[in-house]
Amino acid sequence: MASALTLFLGCWLAGHSGVWGEPSYPKPNISLSPSGGVSLGGAVAVWCQGRHWGMRFVLNKEGRHFPPVASKGFEAVFPISNVRWEDRGSYSCSYHSRSGSAAASPPSDPVDLVVRDPSLPRPSISLSPTGVTAPGADVTIRCQGQRQDVRFFLHKAGDLNPPRHMDPAGDGAEFHIPTVGRQDGGNYSCSYRPPSEPFNSSQPSHPVELVVAGESGPLAPPCLTSHIIAGASAAAAGLLLLLLVAFLCFRKTRARKGAAPRPSSTCPMGALKASAQQDPVYTSVDEGKEPQTLGENCP
Repeated sequence: MASALTLFLGCWLAGHSGVWGEPSYPKPNISLSPSGGVSLGGAVAVWCQGRHWGMRFVLNKEGRHFPPVASKGFEAVFPISNVRWEDRGSYSCSYHSRSGSAAASPPSDPVDLVVRDPSLPRPSISLSPTGVTAPGADVTIRCQGQRQDVRFFLHKAGDLNPPRHMDPAGDGAEFHIPTVGRQDGGNYSCSYRPPSEPFNSSQPSHPVELVVAGESGPLAPPCLTSHIIAGASAAAAGLLLLLLVAFLCFRKTRARKGAAPRPSSTCPMGALKASAQQDPVYTSVDEGKEPQTLGENCP
């Protein structure tokens, strides 16, 4: 009984260590923008994102600690302008509370800051099959370079995930995309890095576009779609209201015209004259009969 109680208390205290002891923080995420490499003299930003509000973030590079940055939200940005060769390397970040507590999160997974080497020739890229690809088909993206035994990296525009890579194998590499879906469509490029200089990269290849049949362009965000639908509904309602007002005005105008005074029935000649002014009236007189005079009292 005592051992069971001791085990229960130990588990409870472990689960509530943030209340009675030092808090435990999950490791943050780290990313680069841009993520595919940066040229000498360019600029790059290192993003660190945690799960707690208002923490203090620290950026680390192979034993070097950058000045901490206080966050007003869940993340912090470390900008690096005018990138130099010595900025290459593997980066990670961690965070801790502003209250002075000694507790800190574990370091994030590393991310590599790669600098493009202008002396490395640009690779080429090709798709197989070419043209529009049917959904469900298998696609091969081939990257070809001019150096042997280099590691190739495949980049997709707008993809925040780390680029796919292939270990050194000759002067080229093939990336296979089985069962292509709409999400696989987009622009692809590739680069390579020498194994002896893992933080040096070639210039990216010229992009090639993978088009999947049935694509109708990028999907609009749900919020944008709802705004478009709401705007179209309001426009349709306004058009219907306008048509209804026009129809009522038309009916009212016709009713006024129908209520105009007509020639008096006691004066048939007046009616005949009015008709004669609008449409010619043709009459026939029987031979041998005098024409009958109508409306002698009419003016």
